[in-house]
Amino acid sequence: MLLKHHIKQSAVIPLRRRDGQLEVLLITSSNNKRWVIPKGVKEPELSPRKSAAREALEEAGIEGPVSGESIGTYAYEKGGGVCRVQVFAMAVDVMHKQWLESHRQRCWLRLREVVRRVDEKDLKRLLRALPEFVTTI
Repeated sequence: MLLKHHIKQSAVIPLRRRDGQLEVLLITSSNNKRWVIPKGVKEPELSPRKSAAREALEEAGIEGPVSGESIGTYAYEKGGGVCRVQVFAMAVDVMHKQWLESHRQRCWLRLREVVRRVDEKDLKRLLRALPEFVTTI
């Protein structure tokens, strides 16, 4: 039996409140076929939290405070390996008009719609638990 290699990634769930409702920013994947959250390989010189913030800036053009603790993790298969993603919440306070990967689309959606649009089952679980985790946004 072959062991699959593991890739450490980190991500943010970008959040805001609008009209009293929690909203999440989704972006399109690099090939524009799926809706995802900003995530990427954890940079060796950065903590998972800071690496997630960097991915959010590069992939979504957003900035804001990132939660001190992780919301949780999820895993998915990619390229013959397993990606393990550590997820943080981000209260978005800056949205740049131009950013490194501005070919990606961005869309603010209410939580119920976000859960419908993402594919990863374990990420859906984290999203459903989000209201209990996030109380100050």
